[in-house]
Amino acid sequence: MGVTGADVVLVGYFSAKEKDFVALMDAAAAELTARGARAVGRITQRRGVSNGGVRKMALPYSSRTLLSSGKILEVAAHCEETDADLVVFVNYLTDRQKNVLTGIFDRPAMSLTEIIDAG
Repeated sequence: MGVTGADVVLVGYFSAKEKDFVALMDAAAAELTARGARAVGRITQRRGVSNGGVRKMALPYSSRTLLSSGKILEVAAHCEETDADLVVFVNYLTDRQKNVLTGIFDRPAMSLTEIIDAG
């Protein structure tokens, strides 16, 4: 899928062990910009920052959405505020996650790797 001219909300899900998550988000935004898209927002979900999250750090908050319900609402609101065309996740998304997230956000949700692989 081409992203040229698209307004994109960039989303990243990172464990607390990942100290360079800002650099990873910056690199993803640069990749999108190089392909002609505009990052109109960046939202990060951190896992393992609290004591309870440390035990579950390797697991997504939700197998359906990857993110917590509160973060889903934040992404959806930001999509509406910015009239974004697309939601791009730094992380890999399963087909099920893409379908569920696309329905929730009312716009396509996809992984950055899909955009890179498409060329």
